Amino acid sequence: MIIPLDGLSFAGHASLALLVFAVIMWGTETVPLAVTSLIILFIQPIMGITSFDNAVIGFANPILFLMIGGFIIAEAIRKSGLAKRITYYMLSRLGTTSNMTLFAAIFSTGLMSAWIENVVAFAMLLPVIKEVISLMGVKDAKWGKSNFAKAMILGASYGSLAGGFGTEIGTAPNLMAAAYTKIPFLDWMIFGFPLAIILMLIIWKVLGIIFPSEVKEIKGGKEVINSTIDKMGPMTRNEKFSLAILSFTIFLWVTTQFTGLNSYSIALIGATLFFIFGIIDWKDAQKNVDWGLIVFFGGALSLGAALLNTGAASWLIKDLVSLVGNDPSTLIMTLILMGIAVVLTQVMSNIALSAILIPLSVTFESATGLPTGTYAVPVAISCSMSFMFPMADPTVAMAHGTGYVSVKEILKAGVPLVIIGLIMTLIIVFTIARPVLAGI
Repeated sequence: MIIPLDGLSFAGHASLALLVFAVIMWGTETVPLAVTSLIILFIQPIMGITSFDNAVIGFANPILFLMIGGFIIAEAIRKSGLAKRITYYMLSRLGTTSNMTLFAAIFSTGLMSAWIENVVAFAMLLPVIKEVISLMGVKDAKWGKSNFAKAMILGASYGSLAGGFGTEIGTAPNLMAAAYTKIPFLDWMIFGFPLAIILMLIIWKVLGIIFPSEVKEIKGGKEVINSTIDKMGPMTRNEKFSLAILSFTIFLWVTTQFTGLNSYSIALIGATLFFIFGIIDWKDAQKNVDWGLIVFFGGALSLGAALLNTGAASWLIKDLVSLVGNDPSTLIMTLILMGIAVVLTQVMSNIALSAILIPLSVTFESATGLPTGTYAVPVAISCSMSFMFPMADPTVAMAHGTGYVSVKEILKAGVPLVIIGLIMTLIIVFTIARPVLAGI
């Protein structure tokens, strides 16, 4: 029996039912994640949500090509030997204890993610992180038996998400908020970078508590590291070309506002250059691109499109907002909007979600005479707090795809981080960010 929901079509009802089904299936992993995504595709025309042609539109989303390009770049860096060299250099500088290597994993992806797409930042450093895990003597990481591996892989994923809060170009929702609010680039950094650094430190501490490391440090410590660096000798031809291509690709990502290129096409440009210079071949790409993960994420995007196109997402937002009454306080309204963003971003594209919520937030600001960005900025940040499920963000999906960590363990770490993240965002918005937003 379907309970009638005022203002929602039959297709909207069906989309909400499919959302509940997907969350249960993805959360319990009754079948592989990609299989659930395939079910989402063929069941939409059966349930009367949309045609199959429209259901598969999620696979045309450019984020999938960003993921593919990121996978290929990451594999090229690993195969060239550059990842290993970077790993040992990083360890020689930061130390060889498990605590400091976790710190390095979080902050290296986080700081890079402030300037380039978090998916690419994570994908590029994933081989490095695996190398560190191996150096620690961990042998059962792929079977999910290593707490150190869990913390490292989630730390890099979560770090890339948190680091993106630092600048307007760090995440797609940030860009959308900046487009609507006209916040100057440097002004965003005044409150964005403190929030990013604080959250990365919190991620470091929380993951260390939830997943206490079973290993303490690399056996032999710095002697082993320095000895290995000496044995590697000077950089090889492939390492030099990999570094040059990687630097060029990062340069293109950082200068998108001048070149007119987007991050998706740049990922493919970088990946193609690795093929052209013979650092990687197509067999390597076929083996090391996680095509199951691509299918899984395409299904998740299809579900998000269904929620949007049937009006189910808008219905959820408007109905929940109406519960607070006609004259809610700024704090209550901010909490409601952030809560909606955090919940929905776990199961749909943060880009699509921010496209709904940010214009709505700006409308509320204008209607109540509040400074520009009062609601839009915390909502944009909340749209990227995708810590709880693999389908919430490609980096979390890639972390799960390593086999190091289960969905339940991602949820275990993600829930407290989302709660702390919301609290810290509120504090930053109502303190450091307030004079910045008031001056716009």
